[in-house]
Amino acid sequence: MSHLAGVVGVLPEHRHTQARLTRTVADMLGLEGVDREVLERFHRNAGVSERYLVRPIEDYAALGDFGERNDIFLVEATALGERAVKQALAHAGVEPADVDVLITTTITGLAVPSLDARLVGPLGLRDDVKRIPIVGLGCVAGAAGIARAHDHLVGHPDDVVVLLAIELCSLTVQQHDTSTPNLVASGLFADGAGAVVLTGANRPPAQRAPRIRSTRSRLYPDTERAMGWDVRGTGMQIVLGAEVPDLVRENVRGDTDRFLAEHGLTRADIGWWVAHPGGPKVLDALAEALEIEPDALGVTWRSLDRIGNLSSASVLHVLADTLTDRPPEPGSLGVLLAMGPGFCLELVLLEA
Repeated sequence: MSHLAGVVGVLPEHRHTQARLTRTVADMLGLEGVDREVLERFHRNAGVSERYLVRPIEDYAALGDFGERNDIFLVEATALGERAVKQALAHAGVEPADVDVLITTTITGLAVPSLDARLVGPLGLRDDVKRIPIVGLGCVAGAAGIARAHDHLVGHPDDVVVLLAIELCSLTVQQHDTSTPNLVASGLFADGAGAVVLTGANRPPAQRAPRIRSTRSRLYPDTERAMGWDVRGTGMQIVLGAEVPDLVRENVRGDTDRFLAEHGLTRADIGWWVAHPGGPKVLDALAEALEIEPDALGVTWRSLDRIGNLSSASVLHVLADTLTDRPPEPGSLGVLLAMGPGFCLELVLLEA
């Protein structure tokens, strides 16, 4: 088993209430009358009280094409990512020179060289560090990144792996798109980063930390248009299908049960759940599928309310909050899970 030696979530400095953001989006899109009321309803129903942005709120109406947005992404994502990794290493008590693998996940910008390459120098990592950029997994990538780090550590039990998930969703909002997916997304997604330090079985952490026992990936056929981006000249246009909650209800219970059964377990053996905050309808569908009480996802609901949906970084924030605010009983079992474009599911079995 590998260890979650350090988990942190970080946020940019610009914090705004949902009401303030709603007014900004409505003005930016030029919405009036019934159209403005529709936007306000979507934002009220998002389950979000406040969110954080990487740039001053006044800047967003003047955002240019994809190139300009991506230039901003490169600067801001590198700075926020550096802060997240440094905090995670400090929390884990691991020196930068001890890191063997750096995994980065993002879906809100494009970097070539990738973000991990841009961070090696500022972080003080070795020049032989293995770099694994993950692009395209969206909201599921935080969980998938933990799973892929664990896969590496199973075969390299002496190694240290750092996972960085960073998303600047505010840079993707389209100023002239009044479609329902864009209106919904403008009230749900926000900016932030999460970082995890994982160590192999032969490198137990200095302090007690959860261990990863197993992982499972699941891709559902013919669901490519359920969630994702259409890349346009103005940037990334959200694809967000109404069928997502139904896909959760139809698939998550069976996939979770089969995964646990391989280890002689059932859902009754799971003491804590770490879920990606996909939105109120998705969380309701998830609780229904898993047949758990709403409070079992209480940390996820509070994360959604406090910071919104950070795509791949969100599940890492929920994990950090769980370990800090509601520490699991030693030896208890937990499941970390997220869903994303594909449409797909990632499951990670944890032991406190």
